[in-house]
Amino acid sequence: MPFMLKDRCDRLLSRVGRRMARALNRPSVGYAPFTPSDFKTLCQFLRPGDVLLVEGQERVSNAIKYLTQSTWSHAAMYIGDSLDTPSDDAESHRLIEVNLGEVCVTAPISKYARFNTRICRPVGLTPQECRAVTDFMKARVGMKYDLRHIFDLLRYFFPTPPVPVRWRRRLLAFGSGDPTRAICSSLIAQAFQSVRYPILPDARTIKARQGSRFAHKEVLHIRHHSLFAPRDFDLSPYFQIVKPRLNEGFDPHLLKWSDDAGSSAQADAAPAA
Repeated sequence: MPFMLKDRCDRLLSRVGRRMARALNRPSVGYAPFTPSDFKTLCQFLRPGDVLLVEGQERVSNAIKYLTQSTWSHAAMYIGDSLDTPSDDAESHRLIEVNLGEVCVTAPISKYARFNTRICRPVGLTPQECRAVTDFMKARVGMKYDLRHIFDLLRYFFPTPPVPVRWRRRLLAFGSGDPTRAICSSLIAQAFQSVRYPILPDARTIKARQGSRFAHKEVLHIRHHSLFAPRDFDLSPYFQIVKPRLNEGFDPHLLKWSDDAGSSAQADAAPAA
């Protein structure tokens, strides 16, 4: 009898969790990308192992952006042409991501063609290490997340909690349920940690005796993966920010400006009567 009661309770919590996830995944009203990426150029410059940051438009994205004080609310990894494309999709899937309420899934790049995006590229990985990182992600495609942890989901229905800035990131790692791992960029962080590639290591200084002198030694402590957020790949000193427009050879002298650009700028700057 206790087992049957627990089973019913688990199914009820899972059902409620799925409904909450669907509500959080609904688009926010009035969202419009400020400077959407050049999709064609974006496709040309992505490499396997790149982390693609996205400014999401869902309700849950608003909470993540507030809690992390960042533009970026979602992260996906570019895998390249090694993924199997679903039979009902004509476009190749080259991204692996985790979305709230879904399993770990593959996706086409065109999914984010009209979003603000940023490419974060790891530097110095050997081809074998890069393959190990992408294989780590591919091995987890289809992995399901448990949505019974209702309290882990409730935090995202209050996108601007009145807590000090220094505590906001901790709210992402609140609890121990799967929704925490589904929201945070933990799977991508774990992939890089599997080859000991740093993201934002916790640098501490300790004293180490060398002969009769004390020397300072920096020790890099890997943060727990549940504490990583999308913006960490942007802030990390170990990821190169790739801007396709600049990499393809940008010349500001070739830009064509509207003749009335100056007059419109002056009109905007003029004080109201």
